[in-house]
Amino acid sequence: MTLDALGGLRADLAGDALAYRPLPPLAPDSPALRFLPRRIRPHAGRLPHAAVGFLALVTFLLGFDELNGSVGPVALVACVVPTAAVLLTLIRPASAFWLSIASTPFIAYLSGYDGWPWAPNSFGAHLFVLVVVALRTGPRTAAWMWVITAAYATFTSFFLGMAAGYGSNGAEMLFFSALFLLVIAVVQIRRQADREVTAQQTVTAVERSKRTLLEERTTIARELHDVVAHHMSVVAIQAEAAPYRVENPPPELEQAFRTIRENAVAALTELRRILGVVRAEDYEAPDAPQPTLADLHGLVGNVREAGLDVSMAVTGAVRELPQGVELSAYRIVQEALSNVLRHAPGADAKVEVSHVLGGLGLRIANGPARGLVKPARHPATASEGGLRPPLSTGAGHGITGMRERVTMLGGEMTDGPTDDGGYEVAVFVPVQREGADQ
Repeated sequence: MTLDALGGLRADLAGDALAYRPLPPLAPDSPALRFLPRRIRPHAGRLPHAAVGFLALVTFLLGFDELNGSVGPVALVACVVPTAAVLLTLIRPASAFWLSIASTPFIAYLSGYDGWPWAPNSFGAHLFVLVVVALRTGPRTAAWMWVITAAYATFTSFFLGMAAGYGSNGAEMLFFSALFLLVIAVVQIRRQADREVTAQQTVTAVERSKRTLLEERTTIARELHDVVAHHMSVVAIQAEAAPYRVENPPPELEQAFRTIRENAVAALTELRRILGVVRAEDYEAPDAPQPTLADLHGLVGNVREAGLDVSMAVTGAVRELPQGVELSAYRIVQEALSNVLRHAPGADAKVEVSHVLGGLGLRIANGPARGLVKPARHPATASEGGLRPPLSTGAGHGITGMRERVTMLGGEMTDGPTDDGGYEVAVFVPVQREGADQ
């Protein structure tokens, strides 16, 4: 414990005694400049330097007044040295402390002051130095400076001042210095705690974002498992039945279809194993098939029953799309409408599905909120046939999930507020036409 304490003293005041540490100017957005008008904040960065200069001027005037205006080498030293100690805090804070405390007995002797060990100007200079150095360093350095000041005041008061018949002002110095340093330490400790809390909140937000992203990807993987498994099952069944469709098929053809079937079954086995890894403990496989774009009318109807005035428009030549695309499109519309219910109660919503030549376009827009609307009933989940209820009440993962689905399909997504105070989500998913060159 003692070695650690001495190590702190060496690190704070002894090792850095001659370290050059100029006081940097304040940034325009510094909390210390909040009381100033905004237009002059960029020019007030040197305000701390001006404050230290003012304290140095006060120190000089105190010394000059104590000498009754006398001029000479003695007066010059008695006035300049404490002033220099205050100014030195701008570039070498540790050196300023040692200069202030080492010059104290000489200044008291030269000025002929009957108090011991601080003359008025060196008393003020030492307080100023303690305050500035504590502000520039930290609570540990402040504690060490006070301990050294207390030891110095005790030694000089009892062994030097009493022997010479002087009065002592050490108690006053210890009281005022302890008061100022305690206030500074409390403020610094609180600011440090606030910084640590802010940093922890930032880390927590990043971790929460990563966890949300992983949860959404896991959900997408679970849902697409059914789509891929269905296609692989069809491949396996067709490969097994194909040889029986041809009379007297050659052995090479039978072996080829047998290999296709074995590979399809092996792929299905691996899919089930992967699904077991990403499946949550409370996950239950859906009883109904995954939803498609054809189920959007049912979703819109359920949302209307929940209290949202929503309209739907389908444009272009409706055609069958890959099942993964239809599932993702359905989930995107579902999440967007859920966000409208959560964040814009009473707003009007519009769903637009555009079948264009190069793919599928989705647009879900809503107007500004109009107040709370009591839903008629919570929509049922059985008609959805999906892994989620039609109106999820999650922790705001909708936008993240939509982006993940769009990115997976190689599409583009934009979202943001509209001019009328509402919100809009626009998605385009490229879909290659059947028969196009791969």
